[in-house]
Amino acid sequence: MFKKIFLTFLFLMGFLFSNSLADEGMWLLDQIGKLPIDSLKAKGLKLNPEEIYNPKGGGLSDAIVQLGASASFVSPEGLIITNHHVAFGAVQRQSTPEHNYLENGFYAKTKEEEIPAIGYNAYVLKSFEIVTPKVLGVVNDKMSNLERYKAIEKASKKIIKECEKGEDTRCRLAGMYGGKEYYLYTYFKIRDIRLVFAPPRAIGDYGGEIDNWMWPRHAGDFSILRAYVSKDGKSAEYSKDNVPYNSKTFLRVSSAGVKEGDFVMLIGFPGTTRRYESSFSVDEMVNYDYPKDIRTRKEIIAILEKASAEDSSVALRLSSKLKGLYNYLKKNQGMLDGFKKSGLLQQKIENEKLLTKFLNENPDLKAKYGQVLPELENLYQENKKYQDKDFLMGWMSYQCEFLDFASTIYKWSLEKEKKDSEREMGYQHRDTLDTREGLRDAQVNLVPLADEQLLLYFLKKATQLPSDQKIQAVEKIFQGKEGQDKNKILGDLVSNLYKNTRLGSVEDRLKMYDMTNKELVKLDDPFINFAKDLEKDREELRTRNKTFSGALNRLRPKLIQAYLEWKKGTSYPDANGTIRFNYGEVKGYIPRDAVIYKPITTLRGVMEKNTGEEPFDAPKELQEVYQKKDFGSYLDKSLGDVPVDFLSTNDITNGNSGSAVMNGKGELVGLAFDGNYEAMTSDYEFDTKITRAIVVDIRYVLFLLDKVYHANGLLKELTIR
Repeated sequence: MFKKIFLTFLFLMGFLFSNSLADEGMWLLDQIGKLPIDSLKAKGLKLNPEEIYNPKGGGLSDAIVQLGASASFVSPEGLIITNHHVAFGAVQRQSTPEHNYLENGFYAKTKEEEIPAIGYNAYVLKSFEIVTPKVLGVVNDKMSNLERYKAIEKASKKIIKECEKGEDTRCRLAGMYGGKEYYLYTYFKIRDIRLVFAPPRAIGDYGGEIDNWMWPRHAGDFSILRAYVSKDGKSAEYSKDNVPYNSKTFLRVSSAGVKEGDFVMLIGFPGTTRRYESSFSVDEMVNYDYPKDIRTRKEIIAILEKASAEDSSVALRLSSKLKGLYNYLKKNQGMLDGFKKSGLLQQKIENEKLLTKFLNENPDLKAKYGQVLPELENLYQENKKYQDKDFLMGWMSYQCEFLDFASTIYKWSLEKEKKDSEREMGYQHRDTLDTREGLRDAQVNLVPLADEQLLLYFLKKATQLPSDQKIQAVEKIFQGKEGQDKNKILGDLVSNLYKNTRLGSVEDRLKMYDMTNKELVKLDDPFINFAKDLEKDREELRTRNKTFSGALNRLRPKLIQAYLEWKKGTSYPDANGTIRFNYGEVKGYIPRDAVIYKPITTLRGVMEKNTGEEPFDAPKELQEVYQKKDFGSYLDKSLGDVPVDFLSTNDITNGNSGSAVMNGKGELVGLAFDGNYEAMTSDYEFDTKITRAIVVDIRYVLFLLDKVYHANGLLKELTIR
């Protein structure tokens, strides 16, 4: 039994700490030169490390853009390609029942016809540096967890302030390996993004939620936008006088395509992975967070679907929110299924037992790391005392837009009274423009009636919290009303909030945002008053989160270092929204007994799925081209058809959507847009046998632009090899 556990441990830890990591690894750009380049060249890489990332500029990574998720420049005139589902909000916010670009697609034949991508900004990475001494130099072992958090926060503010000069520059400090190292990233922020091309929903989201996270897949998940700046090259809000951004580095497009076994590499901005988590964290996710999250999403979806069914214009405005809810609903359910199948939690527990045994056998290491696991266990046990309240408050603020408006505006009124360096992060001078844009742009999709129903739902949930986790602002509602019907009291309260608030108006929201705290309170707006009452609960939540984060910042690096002492090798940090490089190959997989998934789907598969009804309602124009067999140069002779999507062994997660998938020459061959259901737990562990990225083949993109939608202007702008 011990031998079996020991081998399992080596197998799992070999993924994280190994000098030859197969295709796993979300590598930092400055780690590329440390990878086994000769081995990669044998697989098909034709470039040297500095051609992928060059700190002096000009490497492929300079073409990669952060756009909510991942995207890439594909022309010298700021043309950006990403996924349809990444640009979904931009398309949806410009859609009306009369001009439904979401349903019918959009194509601007000229630059003058391009329309604003409301709420979108592009971040172009200019440089990064390691600043670990500046951050960790301000902490010591005598500090409490909260003191540690505040010291790092203070240092972070100073570093970022020194980095940011002008509205064009945006800097971000990112902790690696749980806080062992710190990187400072400097971006050029582009605020004028415009929509150029989006396929109809029945192509970009073909298969909808039925096919989401599944293989075989047949979605043309791509859209094209353009970045604009002022005539002097500075970042600026939308203006007809702006000019396309000069993207000196951009990706060339390969029309040669890929086949099974081909080497592919990927650069993008993966969101969050948890591969170094303790068993206590995994236990919390498996037995609390994911099950509660799934139940909550289902109940919220039911409320929003009901509102959508009653009004087509409401359905359009709620479509973006629903898409996000459905996406993570399926992912989180897949997580639970995957945890059950893999037994990851038990494996984590066994690994930690073996680690403890190893430390006990090495006194020096035990002195350094012996208390890490017990302290983590105590930390997560303490966190359970408030988990119901914290979960509900997080969801309530996130989903209820009017409450978010009120809480944001009220908190700003408090923070503006402080020196900028003493304010909460997110409420400093640097955040003013983003906050104003958020308050303004939210109007496009605002549905007060649905929002009212959501707030009532959450407040009713709040009445069911354990007695020691009550939200005081909610309890205050019932003071002096003992014995009365709580549901009626809440119904009357919520009705009054929405009926008498001024927050539904953009102009009033922005005026309120500019007010002092005294001026704001004097308004006697019911929503602002409720936000004021809720602020005490919110501040308690912030303090708990800071204390928890301070503890993790102290303990996680030690846990990772303890594993490094046990299993020597090269490691990569968990994903945290920073740019990463990854490599792999085009490859299928075996999901279960007697089932083999080939790595490439074709246009024939689109037609085989077509039922004429959503979500398998292939557009007539696509069907006509297929019937004529007018495939031109996009026909893959080995497939006898037009390729649509393909699988690769690249290591991805949420945030990688839209990531450029390139061949060994650095040419664009596809856009990553999903992962496979069987490997949902890849955020926690990478299994080379089944973990796959789902990629839209760039040949399908070119085929659609050329043969189906005749976007000749776009094709001429691309550099196609």
